[in-house]
Amino acid sequence: MSLFAVTYDYTDGSDAGRDEHRPLHLEFLTGLFDSGRLVVSGPTDATGPRPGALLIVRADSPEQAEEMMSQDPFALRGFVQRTVKAWDPKFGADRLAGAPAAGKN
Repeated sequence: MSLFAVTYDYTDGSDAGRDEHRPLHLEFLTGLFDSGRLVVSGPTDATGPRPGALLIVRADSPEQAEEMMSQDPFALRGFVQRTVKAWDPKFGADRLAGAPAAGKN
């Protein structure tokens, strides 16, 4: 399984919709985390002019990562523009290897 860096840029005018659907979004992310697919995630520039998020996920291919992230309620409702890129960390990879997997957090 490989690592992928997923970036979210929130779409203009999506604030109210994101607030309304955040519980579903967090439920989705919790499921990915509990299954070991989501390694780490969090908002970027939360109070700045370009809010979004960075997520590091495990998947077998870029296509699988794309498909997995397309199920996020934020993506389903058009609240995010997303990029998915293969990620090969050179520093700190040992820390990621020690990150809890499914059922071990």
